[in-house]
Amino acid sequence: MKRGDWHRTKDLVLKGTDWIVDEMKRSGLRGRDGAGFPSGTGWLWMIMERMKVGNAKLEEIDMLQEVTKQIEGHTICALGDAAAWPVQGLIRHFRPELERRIRERAERELLQAAA
Repeated sequence: MKRGDWHRTKDLVLKGTDWIVDEMKRSGLRGRDGAGFPSGTGWLWMIMERMKVGNAKLEEIDMLQEVTKQIEGHTICALGDAAAWPVQGLIRHFRPELERRIRERAERELLQAAA
């Protein structure tokens, strides 16, 4: 690092977190980078979208929990922890509801396939 490397960083921070997150998403970064973009938060989003409607597998609840543990405390960006904690709380407090939705969806699909 040399003198001036962080010049105007304040200008970026003042643009706000929404702008920063949007820029990160637009950048197309891939892999396991410091902010969990998009590997960690992408996995969270993808699984949560399926769970929302029950279109997931029961074992994905544990996988989702594990992904949050991989993100939490292992990123340099607060977005990682901020994305992991609500998901952990959801699983901790509403796991039976998640499991119920998944089972009901699977049962409906079996009935539809048999009809």
